[in-house]
Formats: sequence, C-alpha cells, structure tokens
Amino acid sequence: MKEIKAIIRPVRLDDVREALMRTPGFPGMTVTHVEGCSAPGRHQPQNLKEELLDFSPKVRIEMVAADEHADTLYEALKQAATTGHVGDGLVWMSEVARCDYLWQPGG
Repeated sequence: MKEIKAIIRPVRLDDVREALMRTPGFPGMTVTHVEGCSAPGRHQPQNLKEELLDFSPKVRIEMVAADEHADTLYEALKQAATTGHVGDGLVWMSEVARCDYLWQPGG
C-alpha cells in the first residue's frame, strides 16, 4: 500500500477530484483546508496584499492506495493539480506498513 498526499491550490480541487474519479483504483480521499507559505526566496509577491500575508489557502489531499494503482493515481493527481506557476504545491508518496478499514460489510 502507498500513501499519496498533496498540497494544492484550492481552485484545482474540482479538477483533481474529477481526474481521480476517472482513474482505476481510486480509493477515495480525505480533503483538508490548510494554509501554507513558500520557502524564503522561492516566491516573489505579486502585489502588496500578497506581500503582507504570510500564509495562503491550500488544500491537503490524502489517500491510501493499492500498490498496483498508486503510480497512476499519483500522476493523475499531479497532472490535474499543476498550473505551471509558483505556488502550485507539491505531491508525495510513501510506503504504508499496514492499513485496515475500521468498518467492513458483514464484519
């Protein structure tokens, strides 16, 4: 199993959701609204309002996927979230040692 996480622009969430829903093996996802800031020197403020605000709204996506679907889901998320501009966010994937559903039909 793999855990796939991403921090993306909120405006990209609908596109990411639609792309993942079309991707085989999509297990569902958890979405959290968060705030973030860029590393020093990586982002130039575009206006005074942006310069005065330390944090900008972002969306964190989390899912745990079967190994055979993880790479495809990762790429679908990455492609749908990307605008090509600074501040798009990041996506990462890591191993999951164990994962169990807390509720299972008939169980």
